[in-house]
Amino acid sequence: MADPKGFLTTKRETPRSRPVDLRLRDWREVYEEFEQSKLTAQAGRCMDCGIPFCHQGCPLGNLIPEWNTLTWRDDWQNAIERLHATNNFPEFTGTLCPAPCETACVLGINDDAVTIKRVEISIIDRAWDEGWVTPQPPESKTGKRVAVVGSGPSGLAAAQQLTRAGHDVVVYERADAIGGLLRYGIPEFKMEKFRLDRRLEQMRAEGTEFRAGVNVGVDLSTRELLDGHDAVVLAGGATAWRDLPAPGRDVPGVYQAMEYLPLANRVASGALESSPIDAAGKDVVVIGGGDTGADCVGTAHRQGARSVTQLEIMPKPPESRSEAHPWPTYPMIYRVSSAHEEGGERLYSVNTQEFVAGQDGQLAALRLVEVQRDDDGRFVPVEGSEREIPAQLVLLAMGFVGPQQEGLLDGLGVELDQRGNVARDASFATSLDKVFVAGDMGRGQSLIVWAIAEGRSAAAGVDAYLTGRDVLPTPIAPTDRPIS
Repeated sequence: MADPKGFLTTKRETPRSRPVDLRLRDWREVYEEFEQSKLTAQAGRCMDCGIPFCHQGCPLGNLIPEWNTLTWRDDWQNAIERLHATNNFPEFTGTLCPAPCETACVLGINDDAVTIKRVEISIIDRAWDEGWVTPQPPESKTGKRVAVVGSGPSGLAAAQQLTRAGHDVVVYERADAIGGLLRYGIPEFKMEKFRLDRRLEQMRAEGTEFRAGVNVGVDLSTRELLDGHDAVVLAGGATAWRDLPAPGRDVPGVYQAMEYLPLANRVASGALESSPIDAAGKDVVVIGGGDTGADCVGTAHRQGARSVTQLEIMPKPPESRSEAHPWPTYPMIYRVSSAHEEGGERLYSVNTQEFVAGQDGQLAALRLVEVQRDDDGRFVPVEGSEREIPAQLVLLAMGFVGPQQEGLLDGLGVELDQRGNVARDASFATSLDKVFVAGDMGRGQSLIVWAIAEGRSAAAGVDAYLTGRDVLPTPIAPTDRPIS
């Protein structure tokens, strides 16, 4: 283990955030550098449990106690080797994952959990700085050609695994740049895009081919897709967003989060001079209390919103674990993200009744009502609680209902499960021969760590299908996979 007394002598500590008034002036990540001495002390808090439940919390099966110990010993090169053994992109999970590993930490039963996520991102940052992250091209080629449709985390993980296994892999992306939600959905202040770009350069050097601006099922027919490749991995994500059909939904000023965030990302990257959907000087209301909603909150702050209010129909979560979420499960508790630290108001147990237009026909206000659950668990209005709040921009961030079916999925004719996701078996194969699925397109909306794990597991299924080998790791056990 690391420091045998570390969990007794060292308290949990995380990096400080940059001052709000400074970070709102740019799009850089919000956290300051963390001193190496402090980081190694935090890694030393790992207890090296006999049964490391952090493994249970991590879909990738990250070897957390091992690389915590190596970090504490200042053995960074072996630490990144152990980290890369299970995770293609620790810089993605180290910045974006909500860290279910930490909520499963044994130390967290009666103390603050180990800062696993901070150690993870520090290891990979050190590895890049030292030049230890290099291309790993295959030693031999199989002659098999594989298409990966979608360049988000699941698609990139599948592509890198299959390229390293010797296959000729081409990744198709309908946007004008590679990266999926990592490119245009995640704000720069959560993950700066240099982290994505250097990984793509590594993958290109390994032999992965990228084709952006190709909408498969439209620009490239499904017949051409199937005829031109020995196997296909569908990794297009769950992009069908949930709407809110309240009166006034068509009033100008109401947008989906994924209409708003990509434009802001283009401005932040310099690809667009200004966004046609801008929060500057406006009262902004974000409907939806999840991570996407928080991304909208932080983006609106940086655009100079006059006020920002985030709405959630559910009650305010408790400050600590409830009996409904015992350790080591991931608890539903009240969390404050960096975006919430920057200002704004959060309202719980409220529902939208109407989007109200002003005299000019533009959005002017939002009519709300407080709600509570009845005996059947339905949300019912609280009498006399109706009110209006000013709003010239409303952003809907209520999650996604599944993959887009028009075009690619309808053209392929793959079977869907009861939730509208692409059905698959234990090898991630769909109902159509040589077509596999990974990530949110098959699983439904989920976490980035699940996306990477599914990409790795789907790659193992594809490689076994093409070669009969059993050489690629499968982090997701068969019992964890939805079976059609």
